[in-house]
Amino acid sequence: MPLDAEGTKVAARAGLNGQAPRCDHMNALPVAESAKRECQACPVADHAWTRLLVCLSCGWVACSDDARGGGHARAHYEETDHPVVASLEPGSTWRYCYVHRRNV
Repeated sequence: MPLDAEGTKVAARAGLNGQAPRCDHMNALPVAESAKRECQACPVADHAWTRLLVCLSCGWVACSDDARGGGHARAHYEETDHPVVASLEPGSTWRYCYVHRRNV
């Protein structure tokens, strides 16, 4: 059976008709809200962000990987193992799972 770059059986992770498997991390999320609308790490480092993400596990707001000197949302995941973030852009439904490394 073919394996991907991480050694996972390709057929084991494929969904119906080639769809990506469902991310179970979405089912385990508590209701998290944040009053902050700024990256909580960027002001300390004197950085500006381009896109803000909110951790759906705890409500922590941080900048995305495309921020100059940023990537604080990914750093938060690496420190806490909180898997899913969402965009804070108004009207956005974008979600990303760091564990599966894909949009969910």
